Amino acid sequence: MVLKIQHFVIFSTMLISTSCKDGSIGLSKVSGKEVLIDATLKKSDSIEAFVSPYRQRVDEILDSTLAYSPYIISKTDGDLNSSAGNLMADIVFSEANPIFKARTGKEIDFVLLNHGGIRAMISKGNISPRTAYEVMPFENSIVVAELTGASVLKMASFLRDSGRAHPISGLQIILDKKNQIETLKIQGHPLDPSKTYYVATSNYLISGGDQMGFFKDATRVVNTDYLIRNAMIDYFKKVDTIAPTVDDRFIKLQ
Repeated sequence: MVLKIQHFVIFSTMLISTSCKDGSIGLSKVSGKEVLIDATLKKSDSIEAFVSPYRQRVDEILDSTLAYSPYIISKTDGDLNSSAGNLMADIVFSEANPIFKARTGKEIDFVLLNHGGIRAMISKGNISPRTAYEVMPFENSIVVAELTGASVLKMASFLRDSGRAHPISGLQIILDKKNQIETLKIQGHPLDPSKTYYVATSNYLISGGDQMGFFKDATRVVNTDYLIRNAMIDYFKKVDTIAPTVDDRFIKLQ
């Protein structure tokens, strides 16, 4: 009896194995087609009905008035500094410094951002959270790099040679008629080559983006976990009117 049962088990196992092998299912063909998404694509009423309440709420939040600008704020209204660049750098300074100080006990010395990071002008009129998303659509966060005086001097030379109004705050550079650095001040004091400085910038630039390789010399980097866009929104909530100007933080003597 035991022998018969063993034979039955062996036979059944072989039968099942053979059946599985013969009836195996596999992918035999892959095909696809391009679906053009344009004005000819018909709306789905059911999807539209589902999304509509969420879209309405998002629009309400994004278009709520936070502040006011009496004129257009642009990144092209100055040669070496601009109203938009000055606003962005000043915002990063004011909003990130309390976070950095709480974490390290240190103060930010100055700010450097990149001209290309500003993606839109700020129109005259009401400023809303949508404004911040238009100006800064990227998920860039604020980081603080500790740089030696020698690295800061490299930075100043880069800014001189770049020919672009990269946003700065807390830093002043004056070029003479021959395009040489005549004045380099941080918080109103001349650069001290023996000191280290804390520079707030973006996580994009800290990795050498926009050819800012001097950030790779940082002796320490602190991430604030604070998006530049969120800093803008927080700043807009605090003020009534925004009126940045082109000033003397970066100029060339004529």
